[in-house]
Amino acid sequence: MPISRWTAVLALFLASCSQLVSAQSTAKAVCPRPEIGSVVEEPEDLRSHNGVLEADLTANNAANPDGSLRFCFTDGAGHESPNLRVSPGDLVILHLKNALSDLASGTAPPAHVHGGPHGSKNTDPCASGVMNSVSTNLHFHGLTIPPVCHQDEVLKTSVQPGDAPFEYRFHIPDDEPPGLYWYHPHIHGFSKVPILGGASGALIVEGLERAKKAAAGLPERVLIIRDQDLINPNAPPSKSEPVVPKFLVDRDGDATNTGTGFGKPAKDLSINYVPVPYPDYPPATIQMQPGERQLWRVLNASAITYLNLAVLFNKAPQLLELVAMDGVPMTHDDPAGESTDPQTHLGLPPGARAEFIVTGPPEGQTGLLVTRTVDTGPGGENDPNRALATIVPTPTAAEPRSRLQSSPEPLPAPNQAWLGNVTPVRVRRLFFSEKLAVPDDPTSAVEFYLTVDGKEPKMFDMSSSIPDIVAQQGTVEDWIIENRSNELHAFHIHQLHFLLLDYLGKPVHENFLRDTVNVPYYNGHTLSYPAIRVRMDFRDPNTVGTFVYHCHLLEHEDKGMMGSIRVDPSPQRTDQTAQHQPANIDSPPSFTDNSHSGGQLHQ
Repeated sequence: MPISRWTAVLALFLASCSQLVSAQSTAKAVCPRPEIGSVVEEPEDLRSHNGVLEADLTANNAANPDGSLRFCFTDGAGHESPNLRVSPGDLVILHLKNALSDLASGTAPPAHVHGGPHGSKNTDPCASGVMNSVSTNLHFHGLTIPPVCHQDEVLKTSVQPGDAPFEYRFHIPDDEPPGLYWYHPHIHGFSKVPILGGASGALIVEGLERAKKAAAGLPERVLIIRDQDLINPNAPPSKSEPVVPKFLVDRDGDATNTGTGFGKPAKDLSINYVPVPYPDYPPATIQMQPGERQLWRVLNASAITYLNLAVLFNKAPQLLELVAMDGVPMTHDDPAGESTDPQTHLGLPPGARAEFIVTGPPEGQTGLLVTRTVDTGPGGENDPNRALATIVPTPTAAEPRSRLQSSPEPLPAPNQAWLGNVTPVRVRRLFFSEKLAVPDDPTSAVEFYLTVDGKEPKMFDMSSSIPDIVAQQGTVEDWIIENRSNELHAFHIHQLHFLLLDYLGKPVHENFLRDTVNVPYYNGHTLSYPAIRVRMDFRDPNTVGTFVYHCHLLEHEDKGMMGSIRVDPSPQRTDQTAQHQPANIDSPPSFTDNSHSGGQLHQ
């Protein structure tokens, strides 16, 4: 063969190799993950400018060689799961593109695979209600924004691969409490997998220092703790752990609660995507200036794992100066914002957030961020003691990119009465329960229920247009929520916060509101089921519409442990709206048109 032909063949071969390497590199670049033991990097910040935050977000996924899946949202510059930083009153515009692939086949589904619950075709992402493994949408956990399409509606809104970018457009309420919120997909029946894969990010409403003076001027750090499938599922326990007498797995293949604080966990954890895998839990690294005070904003973005966080110096718990929970500053009994709430450990169910001030270790001494064991009950997963990150003091530690204002203007006084001082219009009772799909077959699937007392337990039906509860805007209600199962559940409701009043029959005097709380498990021996009592706040007009409440353990939510509530406009508001309607024009659709569509801190 002539040399020129050999040269051409060689060039073609090298070009093919280059394309193959490039393709492999591209595949590896989808939702990349840091190495075990890495320094914890902060997510990129997307900030509002002139009252507007506009950004592109793309939902991506990829498969690891071991078969586990990665998911993430990337911005227009390719940054993974960026922080969305906004201020009260800002306009948020997000263009969501679905680039998910069917990883079973390795290809993306065709465009516009929408279809109604009864097989009817509907290409409108607002109305299709398509829920499958490659559908996506966004839920803005904790924000008080309307449950309508293009804002925070999850019953029908579903974006498919091949769809044009879907626009989310909403205002941050002027009175939204400053603090940590988050965004994630909320596709019913398919929530657990993308959250386990990492599809989540932080949303920060700026101004916490305006509510809590102790935070003013501090550098801040956003730490997102996620769970994921075990990297080393077949590894024996670490030799440093005591021998666990039993090892059981549930029907999902997750390790069940050993009741010892040790043993194989149900899931591994990561901190800002740095994996901390079983069995030795090699910690990530957090670098701080020696003795530096920082505000840590910590999100439990796990699918099923409870956290019980502590900071240790020489094994001794350090005081964490708590200033906010679930995005709400602790200001009810501290209107001037002078105080903090010192805690030695903080319980965070999946979906919950805590913001607290940490003082770093002195030079020459390291600290350790850990999660202590959580007793999830005989039917729960195993969440044992484990390390998360070593806190290393070093004079060369990089300054966190965000710092709170040093001389902020105080927040105005609230324009509504404290929720605890408002008389509820009614008391409702709900209960968590579980049942084998085939009662005589202990190996059959488990069905999960969240039921209004007096009704027959049933799994949540996405196609039903009949809400489980109807409430009225402008009112306040008390809900007593029982747990009739033998595992811990985490109650969460969209669009609003609530006040925890009683926990296991004992009064709780909290000076903040929550959107997620633990409901203790039933041990089979007490004369009554364990219960909590919460005060639900429907006074905000943004709660008008139909939305959901559910267990935030996502495998429970996916399998039916959810209910819907419709909040109707108050008669007074309806009358005022009618009086102000312009003549001779079509009225805008009402808010209800989309109807188609821990206990104590240480627990």
